[in-house]
Amino acid sequence: MIEIRNAVLNDAVGIATVHIASWRETYRGMVPDDFLENLSIQRRTAQWENSLSDSENTYHRAFVAVMDGQIVGFSNYGYATENASDFRGELFALYLLQSAQGQGIGGELIRAAVGGLRGMHVDSMMVWVLKENPTRKFYEHFSGKYLQEKPIEIGGATLIETAYGWRDLSRLQSGE
Repeated sequence: MIEIRNAVLNDAVGIATVHIASWRETYRGMVPDDFLENLSIQRRTAQWENSLSDSENTYHRAFVAVMDGQIVGFSNYGYATENASDFRGELFALYLLQSAQGQGIGGELIRAAVGGLRGMHVDSMMVWVLKENPTRKFYEHFSGKYLQEKPIEIGGATLIETAYGWRDLSRLQSGE
């Protein structure tokens, strides 16, 4: 059984563990190996503790997916950070351990984030995902519309991010 709930400060280590494991599982071959190997649970935990403990932090809002007492995924959302965007909300992150994929958990996490955004009176959302990431099709499955691309530098490598957007979150939350 899967539980989707609001993240709390005590979840920081579990979120950080999923965050790093997901990066290593998903981005191997896209992001330089030395960058992936130098990711630190301790540093990432500190970042999540800071975000989760400060309600003014842009990245404060998150949901976790818990299976058998262990965090196996999370979504992170808030007001859009792109100044030129006409989308008011942004899905900053949605990560799920490979072992937990294919069970509908990702869909539950995206719908939870959408519910959170709608609770903030936000009716549209965008997400940035690495263009080479094969799991970006997940957003297309949820009717995300291609918006644009931009370069991003990670670990000394220049990669391309693709943006997807939803103009009507009520449709996404209802599963249409």
